[in-house]
Amino acid sequence: MFFRTTGRRIVVLGGGEQAAQKTRLLLKTDAQISLIAPALDPELDHLVETGRARHDRTLDAKSFEGAAFAFIATGCPGFDAAAHALAQAARCPVNVVDRPELCDLTTPALVDRDPIVVAIGSEGTAPVLTRDIKTRLEEMLPQRLGGLAELAGRLRPAVARGVPRSRRRAFWAWVLKGRPREDWVRGREREAARAIKSAISAGGAPEEAVGQVALVGAGPGARDLLTLRAVTRLQEADVIFYDRLVDPEVLELARRDAERVFVGKHVGTHAWPQDRINAVILAEARQGKRVVRLKSGDPGIFGRAGEEIAALRAAGMPVEIVPGVTAASAAAASLGETLTERGVSDTLILTTASAQDGAPPPDSTRFAAPGTTTGFYMAVRQARRIQGALLARGMTADAPVRIVIDASTSGEQRLRCSLGTLCDTLRSAQCTGRAMILVTWPAQQMAIPAAPADLPAHADPEKDLVEHIA
Repeated sequence: MFFRTTGRRIVVLGGGEQAAQKTRLLLKTDAQISLIAPALDPELDHLVETGRARHDRTLDAKSFEGAAFAFIATGCPGFDAAAHALAQAARCPVNVVDRPELCDLTTPALVDRDPIVVAIGSEGTAPVLTRDIKTRLEEMLPQRLGGLAELAGRLRPAVARGVPRSRRRAFWAWVLKGRPREDWVRGREREAARAIKSAISAGGAPEEAVGQVALVGAGPGARDLLTLRAVTRLQEADVIFYDRLVDPEVLELARRDAERVFVGKHVGTHAWPQDRINAVILAEARQGKRVVRLKSGDPGIFGRAGEEIAALRAAGMPVEIVPGVTAASAAAASLGETLTERGVSDTLILTTASAQDGAPPPDSTRFAAPGTTTGFYMAVRQARRIQGALLARGMTADAPVRIVIDASTSGEQRLRCSLGTLCDTLRSAQCTGRAMILVTWPAQQMAIPAAPADLPAHADPEKDLVEHIA
């Protein structure tokens, strides 16, 4: 039930923290708040001083008369029961805190997008579950949604005058589910309001032909590491393009009727060429669809997002970038460590050991020095080359190395070793794929370049490590 509170009194019996919790809920309404207690805590006392609530020190038979409902929160079981009897005699619905058997009403968990309010209740049986459901709904409903609902309410008379009855349903569907809503929740309120008013003047919603593209970071694997914005874009998408590094559980966050298109590469098969991916994304968007290009980690970190952005912008298609949790951050979090540490590592380097087909391997160790932590992406097959290059730069063989395989997923492995045992550790773990290698060169260690005697030169370091693992 939703109670109308305008011009009505609500009683809160109690002056401590429990009473304050209920009063905070009432502050979201325009009710007349009546506090009854011999003394009030500072928070409640401030409400009285500012005129937001009134204070009565004593409870009597008339305290509940005419009240819309009441909260009883004194913390004394006997006094609460007596107050409950007085409330019943006055026919005032009542909630007695932590006494479900004495409650005529219970307070739900609320998702508040005023004037849109969602209430979740369990009749007092499972408050932890209701809070979990609340959290999920908070993720689904944008914070700005209430403002759009308020605008819609203000414009209803204008719509009644300017939009024919036969077109109103389609008009409101466009406002509340189409481009105006998308603009509004993304912070473009003025543009949304201008478009809505123009449509009213034109007698109905316009035909929309231009879609939207979002490059969304799926994070390292775990679906609960996606940002709220990433979840929102997945739930808005008409079509989603994804690759093999995206965990299937992440796709479960998308709309059930969204089209899912795999554009990655499985072992033994060919990947989609990048120009083909660019072309199909653009083609879908030009049909007016909301397109999500879902990339593992952060699309701006070794995700080849630049090529797709350039192609879309060249075609005049707007594109949004939604950042994600990158693998280096997820790996460090799984290890329970930080990527930087005062006095040990004050510089963080993110680099890749892989290159475009036909190009020589990048010099991914060129910035390594005392006081740095280097996160190596896509580096397993280049581990021996990295190991040799770091040793040659002066890093000692006992420098700490952490390896996290499939960070944040159910198959995650966390390994620790020294630089000198890096290749052996990867071989023992039979690691040939997705792994983040973190190497810290402590600040106090001096760089003494030396050619390692136990690492012979190899004509093909990638082949060497693959054979070594095999």
